[in-house]
Amino acid sequence: MRAVVERVSRAKVTVNGWTSGEIGHGLLVLLGVGHGDTEADASYLAEKIAGLRIFEDSEGKMNRSVVDVGGSVLAVSQFTLYGDVRRGKRPSFDAAAPPEQARRLYEFFVQCVQAAGLRCETGRFQEMMQVELVNDGPVTILIDSRKGF
Repeated sequence: MRAVVERVSRAKVTVNGWTSGEIGHGLLVLLGVGHGDTEADASYLAEKIAGLRIFEDSEGKMNRSVVDVGGSVLAVSQFTLYGDVRRGKRPSFDAAAPPEQARRLYEFFVQCVQAAGLRCETGRFQEMMQVELVNDGPVTILIDSRKGF
């Protein structure tokens, strides 16, 4: 399972002009599910993301988590995180999980984030979405549950 985590001052996702999820200060998480991913991968990512110390403390050091600062999470499914362009210019998505598995693990990830005490807004699974964000920093972190990077 892969995540692109962005520290934001605000973020919003819309589907067909309707706001599906919106947060202020917190984290935008673009989440991709791959073949072979399990609930253990989703749980690992949720715990890692909730505890990421990427918010500044009173001394200006990245020392606080989204939980510590009372922030929120906006989780958006994004199978294109498993796009492979090593063999050309058109991405292959063979490594992405099938929709049924991906939906189940995406929803489980959201539940894990909520269980960590965080407000978690969502996009709409398998829909065309428009994601707006103001990256704060900018701070962007890549996480792979298989520790591939």
